[in-house]
Amino acid sequence: MKHLFKHTFLQQRFFIALTVLIFGFLTSYMFPNFFGVFKILFFLFVLLFIVDFLLLFASKGQLRGKRSVPDKLSNGDANSIAIEVENGYLFPTQVKIIDELPFQFQKRDFGLVSRLLSGEVKNYGYELRPTERGVYSFGNLNIFASSPVGFIARKFVFDSAHEVPVYPSFLQLRKYDLMAFTNRLFQYGLKKIRRIGHTMEFEQIKEYVQGDDIRNINWKATAKKNQLMVNQYQDEKSQPIYSVIDKGRVMKMPFAELSLLDYAINATLVISNIAIKKQDKAGMFAFSNTIENRVVAERRSSQMNLILETLYNLRTDYVESDFSRLYVDIKRNINQRSLLLLYTNFETLDALHRQLGYLQALAKQHLLVVIFFENTELTHFADKRPENVRQIFEQTIAEKFIYEKKLIVNELRKHGIQTLLTKPEDLTVNTINKYLEIKARGLL
Repeated sequence: MKHLFKHTFLQQRFFIALTVLIFGFLTSYMFPNFFGVFKILFFLFVLLFIVDFLLLFASKGQLRGKRSVPDKLSNGDANSIAIEVENGYLFPTQVKIIDELPFQFQKRDFGLVSRLLSGEVKNYGYELRPTERGVYSFGNLNIFASSPVGFIARKFVFDSAHEVPVYPSFLQLRKYDLMAFTNRLFQYGLKKIRRIGHTMEFEQIKEYVQGDDIRNINWKATAKKNQLMVNQYQDEKSQPIYSVIDKGRVMKMPFAELSLLDYAINATLVISNIAIKKQDKAGMFAFSNTIENRVVAERRSSQMNLILETLYNLRTDYVESDFSRLYVDIKRNINQRSLLLLYTNFETLDALHRQLGYLQALAKQHLLVVIFFENTELTHFADKRPENVRQIFEQTIAEKFIYEKKLIVNELRKHGIQTLLTKPEDLTVNTINKYLEIKARGLL
């Protein structure tokens, strides 16, 4: 009996009916003729309550529910969660679904309401966007069933505690995977890049087809075959591509609920996959006051899993990043000329000048691309129409910081260092663009 009461909940309709009866009995003191009517209504109320209870607890049928969650969730992306509910009762049922979401989402009012016919199966879906890597714990899937009477609801509990890891954005990886196989760079918002010359890696001589570059026609082979033949080239392969992630305190700044570090992690996963598909070697490491989370650039089949697991465990350590240690480590451990995609953030020219000597030294030995971020919050603030003198002053300061970012770009380029200043949300696309541009121009 205790178990039944634990899963029994009074509904709004019950309290409305009870309120009407109480008001009716109070009224019958002034109008005694109504007492008999409300007495009959009271017995009808009790009878309906008993019938409602028996329908939900004494009948053979019941609800069945199931929550379907992916093996892992993608950080910063909308992940689909599915719920299936089957009505095993012999009557239509009103259901309310309350899913106990992980505490990281801070959603305390999540619920779905629907109506199911007898024997009907319905699928419901919703999306979750995690903004932190780690383990997320789902609680119970609670479904409340009400009969057509609607006085009480019976609680069904399914899918007890379930843990799901949140990994770097593998959904972005799948989205951009096709870019490894095509030169149509306008897809997914990528700009077209004019191919400048060829790399020196010759692949084969093949028959001319419409769309081939006529400058590649091999006239000797054409004369022998008596049909147009062209030389086919391919990008130079097996070049080391390293993603170097600054995990110091400058990368903890959040935009759209995602830290700069997580934007860099998501971009690293995507660009590593594309580099491997382009027959290059992909690797990564992170640094602050020490060099950690190292994955040596390789092209083996297990490389992406190794990079994914390493990125999953990468955390900010809130210290000042040591670029001198970064330079010494790269000089000692990376002997072959490589493409270094350095994800960091500079807010002022003074911050850049403190590290500029080390960046110049790295750029002499490798192809260094310094990737840092626009402060989109400042941009939005500066674009607003000021309403008073205080706001004019604040917007002037904001525009000063925005302008200083542009000065940082010019300073880096003046010293021959490749630079990418990007909005956090555009980081992945712009990094792919930069990599493909470097490959197209044969800069590495």
